[in-house]
Amino acid sequence: MINHLNKIISKIKGEEFKLDSEIPPLYIFVFFVYKTLSLIYGILILRKLAIVFVHPSAVIRCASKIKFGKNFSIGRSCYIDALSKEGLVCGSNVSMGFHTHIDLTGSLKCLAKGIKIGNNVGLGSHGHYGSGIGGLEIGDDTIIGNYVSFHPENHNHADLDVPIRLQGVSGKGITVGKNCWVGAKVTFLDGSILGDGCIVAAGAVVRGIFPNNVVIGGVPAKIIKSR
Repeated sequence: MINHLNKIISKIKGEEFKLDSEIPPLYIFVFFVYKTLSLIYGILILRKLAIVFVHPSAVIRCASKIKFGKNFSIGRSCYIDALSKEGLVCGSNVSMGFHTHIDLTGSLKCLAKGIKIGNNVGLGSHGHYGSGIGGLEIGDDTIIGNYVSFHPENHNHADLDVPIRLQGVSGKGITVGKNCWVGAKVTFLDGSILGDGCIVAAGAVVRGIFPNNVVIGGVPAKIIKSR
């Protein structure tokens, strides 16, 4: 039975996958019942006959602006509002951990650009992903830790005679390269560009441009070493 399940999962993911032999059979059974229910709900809520798993507790708004490849997974208690110019575009094998919060447009006065997520990307739990005017892009094979937040927008504040909330917003956007590992509780600020193959230490505040294959950390984040 385990070998049969391994073949099914490997076919869905497009790469070799093996379940740990010590997992109790009952756990596996319950897990696949949950995945089957999520598959049915995902097809109904996103209105697309595809391999898409959406937990029934997830809240999805503006589903018409969500595009995705095969094996798309939205976990428990996630919130996604895809209202934006370009929407939420995800590649294949994208998974969102529970309590992921994706809110592309913060104000109806100005639609945000959108978010693009590459193939084989895992978003950890309790993350916040904004889009803003500049948008957010995450490259292939990148893994994101828990409680990570992206803020690709800033409030204008130059005029001392006008409340900040009335001065509008600006944004350059945020780009995260391919094959990166972002640790828990990292904060990305507007204008950040992270090269391919980078590692971001837990708790870092990222702002600025970083080259490929470096390890960064700190507040604000600085290059610690090369990989």
